Amino acid sequence: MSLIHSSAIVDPSASVDPTAQIGPYAIIGAKVKIGARTQIGSHTVIEGKTTIGEENKISHFAAIGGVPQDMKYQGEDTELIIGDRNTIREFTTIHTGTSQDLGKTVIGNDNWIMAYVHIAHDCQVGNHTIFSSNAQIAGHVIVEDWAILGGMSGVHQFVRIGQHSMLGGASALVQDIPPFVIAAGDKAAPHGLNAEGLKRRGFSPETITALRHAYKVLYKDGLTFEDAKVAIQDMITPNPHGEPISPETTEKLQEFLNFITASKRGIIR
Repeated sequence: MSLIHSSAIVDPSASVDPTAQIGPYAIIGAKVKIGARTQIGSHTVIEGKTTIGEENKISHFAAIGGVPQDMKYQGEDTELIIGDRNTIREFTTIHTGTSQDLGKTVIGNDNWIMAYVHIAHDCQVGNHTIFSSNAQIAGHVIVEDWAILGGMSGVHQFVRIGQHSMLGGASALVQDIPPFVIAAGDKAAPHGLNAEGLKRRGFSPETITALRHAYKVLYKDGLTFEDAKVAIQDMITPNPHGEPISPETTEKLQEFLNFITASKRGIIR
């Protein structure tokens, strides 16, 4: 028995796993690949050079793999890659990449993408993220693992959102959010460490305490950005008589420092 509804339009050149389900009136383009046990809702359009992995659930009226909303785009053969076990809800739009970047938009695994979300060209989304309804990210944005975007939030192009961070609802983000940090506001500003989220994900009390200290150094101690980086480095490599820190704490502090050091747009501060 076919799992493709009789009213769906599937291009003969598309690659659809026999266990994938295609709902009524869905349209699947020629360059589309759909993996095992993925479910496509009714009236959804999937086009472009789009590869979708296994066990995804894409709801009704989503528009996946459309051409970039970029005036420089001239029909180049760019693509969209979506991993496994993602939930993509109604009316979400996700576009392919452009030749000005990597040429591809990438969505990882186990992401929860709610209704009316927009993920623009060349975005790179990690794993286990949450996009609340109406969250909108412009082109070339990087969203790292376990990040959460609140409803009706907007993110400027080329911004990077660090792992385990949280952007509050109805916030406008124009600079990078460091890992583990909560940001919110009409122009998003730092609002503390995402401590509750870190507890839920199994971070040790020692690591959370150290990250609180690093946040204080960066945002509360009145240091210049360069002096704050030096102070955080000193936390990672304490003097020989200092208290040793665990490998987990060392790793997370280093990730925090690496992120703020590498930021191109500058961090919220």
